[in-house]
Amino acid sequence: FGSSHLGPAERYLRHARTGTKHIRGAMSLTKEEDIQKMLVCKTHLGTRNCDHRMKRYVFRRTVDGIHIIHLGKAWEKIMVAARAIVTIENPADVIVASQRPYGSRAVLKFSQYTGTHAMAGRWMPGTLTNQITTKYLEPRLLIVTDPRTDSQAVKEASYASIPVVALVDTDSPLEN
Repeated sequence: FGSSHLGPAERYLRHARTGTKHIRGAMSLTKEEDIQKMLVCKTHLGTRNCDHRMKRYVFRRTVDGIHIIHLGKAWEKIMVAARAIVTIENPADVIVASQRPYGSRAVLKFSQYTGTHAMAGRWMPGTLTNQITTKYLEPRLLIVTDPRTDSQAVKEASYASIPVVALVDTDSPLEN
């Protein structure tokens, strides 16, 4: 019975049982596996344009001019976002928003499985800032699929001091 037939969860638990000094090794196993999955899904491919604030997350540029995202840094940021999401006890206190047509389906599926509040389609201005409106919400966390198209939501979250998790590309703005 070698460890080759064990899944990632079993390997992690096996390493965790042997002591805390081996947890770092188990995390590196899952990190490598996650990075392999991200490579297969081609999440490392960016755009031809690159915002100057995103350069620190770019690994290199191909001959075609496409920027390659550094998956090690991306994985670390995903883990930070996961920790932020896990700290919210009530999933209904999380808003997941997308104005993009391709992001709307993902937002609805994510909300269906996690119990978060979905805002697919047009963002109603004042949702986070205008207490008079009937659609006023006070979330503890905002997740957006594109900070450029969801800029109104990001701006309102910054006014209301609500943390934001955004899925970005190499040409995404990082202000606010």
